[in-house]
Amino acid sequence: MKTIVLSLGGSIVAPDSVDTALLTSFKEAIVSYLEKDEERRIILVVGGGAPARIYQKAVKIVNENIDNKSLDWIGIRATRLNAEMVRASFEPYSEKEIVTDPTADFSFEKRVLVASGWKPGFSTDTDAVYLAKRFGSSTVVNLSNIKKVYTADPKIDRNAKPLDFISWPDFLNMVGSEWNPGANLPFDPVASKFASDEKMRVVCMDGRNIENLMAFLEGKSFEGTTISF
Repeated sequence: MKTIVLSLGGSIVAPDSVDTALLTSFKEAIVSYLEKDEERRIILVVGGGAPARIYQKAVKIVNENIDNKSLDWIGIRATRLNAEMVRASFEPYSEKEIVTDPTADFSFEKRVLVASGWKPGFSTDTDAVYLAKRFGSSTVVNLSNIKKVYTADPKIDRNAKPLDFISWPDFLNMVGSEWNPGANLPFDPVASKFASDEKMRVVCMDGRNIENLMAFLEGKSFEGTTISF
């Protein structure tokens, strides 16, 4: 079986509310991809999006001394809500249960496996790397609301430039080594170190561009940033 792992950012699933138009197009494209070859499988690891952001912001107002572990758990619960919604959207192709622990025993007999956040200390990007390693996939596709990784935050640095490729050492130097709940990074630091150690490839692209994603999945030219050695 050929297994593809997609880290489906909450920023595109639920940027403010659930983007049903995008999810409908995404589902139709993924199902079409799967039906072309019975050996294809997809793992979708779903982020927290607006629910995580809104509730983390709220608790900081109510309790200014809230710790990062508690903030992470709020984000994790949000990913599980989003993941359950995505899983149900893909029935009957999807497994009946979402994966909340990528190291646990679970069934993957159908074509689509949906996973959520696991535990504090990292984002769903790290869960995606765990699942990629477990199912023999050397690539994680990170789908967010940005087209490419930039040399710096383009909202802050007008001279920031988009990258087609960046090496793991350079990327790790860019994102640092510490995870902060709600951090806005192309790929979280813990996941990045893990993927680098496993010599994986991570491809970052705009998940709202379904045609571009399908081009990548079919081995065609695509727009995005490849992180590798």
